[in-house]
Amino acid sequence: QVQLGESGGGLVQAGGSLRLACAASGNIFRVNVMAWYRQAPGKQRELVATMTTGGSTNYADSVKGRFTISRDNAKNTVYLQMNSLKPEDTAVYYCNVHLTTAIQIRSLEVWGQGTLVTVSS
Repeated sequence: QVQLGESGGGLVQAGGSLRLACAASGNIFRVNVMAWYRQAPGKQRELVATMTTGGSTNYADSVKGRFTISRDNAKNTVYLQMNSLKPEDTAVYYCNVHLTTAIQIRSLEVWGQGTLVTVSS
Protein backbone atom coordinates (compact mmCIF):
# COMPACT_ATOMS: atom_id res chain seq x y z
CA GLN A 1 0.00 0.00 0.00
CA VAL A 2 2.65 2.47 -1.11
CA GLN A 3 1.97 4.97 -3.85
CA LEU A 4 4.06 7.51 -5.70
CA GLY A 5 2.44 10.65 -6.99
CA GLU A 6 4.37 12.41 -9.75
CA SER A 7 3.82 15.90 -11.10
CA GLY A 8 5.54 18.74 -12.89
CA GLY A 9 5.93 17.46 -16.43
CA GLY A 10 4.88 19.47 -19.43
CA LEU A 11 5.93 21.30 -22.55
CA VAL A 12 8.72 23.84 -22.41
CA GLN A 13 10.96 25.61 -24.89
CA ALA A 14 14.67 24.92 -25.04
CA GLY A 15 16.46 26.85 -22.34
CA GLY A 16 13.47 26.78 -20.04
CA SER A 17 12.96 25.10 -16.69
CA LEU A 18 10.67 22.58 -15.06
CA ARG A 19 10.42 21.18 -11.56
CA LEU A 20 9.29 17.62 -11.04
CA ALA A 21 7.98 16.30 -7.75
CA CYS A 22 7.36 12.79 -6.47
CA ALA A 23 5.66 12.10 -3.16
CA ALA A 24 5.60 8.67 -1.56
CA SER A 25 2.69 7.80 0.70
CA GLY A 26 1.25 4.78 2.46
CA ASN A 27 2.80 2.04 4.56
CA ILE A 28 6.21 3.66 4.91
CA PHE A 29 8.66 3.45 7.77
CA ARG A 30 11.66 4.88 6.01
CA VAL A 31 12.51 6.02 2.51
CA ASN A 32 16.07 4.99 1.78
CA VAL A 33 16.79 6.07 -1.79
CA MET A 34 14.84 8.27 -4.16
CA ALA A 35 15.76 8.56 -7.80
CA TRP A 36 14.69 9.85 -11.18
CA TYR A 37 14.94 7.87 -14.39
CA ARG A 38 13.94 8.84 -17.89
CA GLN A 39 13.18 7.06 -21.12
CA ALA A 40 12.99 8.65 -24.54
CA PRO A 41 11.27 6.93 -27.48
CA GLY A 42 13.51 4.24 -28.93
CA LYS A 43 16.07 4.57 -26.16
CA GLN A 44 16.91 2.69 -22.99
CA ARG A 45 15.71 3.90 -19.65
CA GLU A 46 18.53 5.76 -17.97
CA LEU A 47 19.28 6.90 -14.46
CA VAL A 48 19.13 10.68 -14.20
CA ALA A 49 19.77 11.39 -10.53
CA THR A 50 19.64 9.75 -7.11
CA MET A 51 19.63 10.91 -3.52
CA THR A 52 19.97 8.83 -0.36
CA THR A 53 18.42 9.68 3.00
CA GLY A 54 21.80 10.98 4.08
CA GLY A 55 21.92 13.40 1.18
CA SER A 56 24.39 11.66 -1.09
CA THR A 57 23.64 12.47 -4.74
CA ASN A 58 24.55 11.10 -8.12
CA TYR A 59 23.88 12.54 -11.59
CA ALA A 60 24.13 11.35 -15.13
CA ASP A 61 26.87 13.17 -17.02
CA SER A 62 24.33 14.52 -19.48
CA VAL A 63 22.50 16.53 -16.81
CA LYS A 64 25.29 17.59 -14.47
CA GLY A 65 25.26 21.32 -13.89
CA ARG A 66 21.69 21.65 -15.17
CA PHE A 67 19.58 19.36 -12.98
CA THR A 68 19.38 19.29 -9.20
CA ILE A 69 17.80 16.57 -7.09
CA SER A 70 16.55 17.36 -3.61
CA ARG A 71 14.26 15.77 -1.04
CA ASP A 72 12.09 16.55 1.93
CA ASN A 73 12.39 13.54 4.22
CA ALA A 74 9.51 14.64 6.44
CA LYS A 75 7.20 14.65 3.42
CA ASN A 76 8.79 11.64 1.69
CA THR A 77 9.08 13.78 -1.40
CA VAL A 78 11.83 14.08 -3.97
CA TYR A 79 12.21 16.91 -6.48
CA LEU A 80 14.08 17.35 -9.71
CA GLN A 81 14.79 20.92 -10.73
CA MET A 82 15.60 20.98 -14.43
CA ASN A 83 17.20 24.10 -15.88
CA SER A 84 18.60 24.94 -19.30
CA LEU A 85 16.49 22.21 -20.83
CA LYS A 86 17.49 20.81 -24.20
CA PRO A 87 15.43 18.94 -26.80
CA GLU A 88 17.38 15.80 -25.94
CA ASP A 89 15.93 15.97 -22.43
CA THR A 90 12.55 15.07 -23.89
CA ALA A 91 11.44 11.84 -22.25
CA VAL A 92 9.07 10.26 -19.79
CA TYR A 93 10.52 10.79 -16.34
CA TYR A 94 9.96 8.12 -13.69
CA CYS A 95 10.30 8.39 -9.96
CA ASN A 96 11.86 5.38 -8.23
CA VAL A 97 11.90 4.80 -4.48
CA HIS A 98 13.55 2.19 -2.28
CA LEU A 99 11.86 2.06 1.11
CA THR A 100 11.20 0.08 4.24
CA THR A 101 7.56 -0.56 5.16
CA ALA A 102 6.21 0.36 8.58
CA ILE A 103 4.05 -2.72 9.15
CA GLN A 104 5.44 -6.19 8.53
CA ILE A 105 8.78 -4.56 7.87
CA ARG A 106 10.31 -5.36 4.51
CA SER A 107 12.25 -3.69 1.73
CA LEU A 108 10.29 -2.46 -1.24
CA GLU A 109 10.99 -0.80 -4.56
CA VAL A 110 8.25 1.35 -6.07
CA TRP A 111 7.99 3.05 -9.46
CA GLY A 112 5.89 6.04 -10.34
CA GLN A 113 3.65 6.16 -13.38
CA GLY A 114 5.89 8.61 -15.18
CA THR A 115 5.46 12.20 -16.27
CA LEU A 116 6.18 13.45 -19.78
CA VAL A 117 8.65 16.25 -20.34
CA THR A 118 8.74 17.71 -23.84
CA VAL A 119 11.34 20.29 -24.81
CA SER A 120 10.68 22.05 -28.10
CA SER A 121 13.15 23.45 -30.65
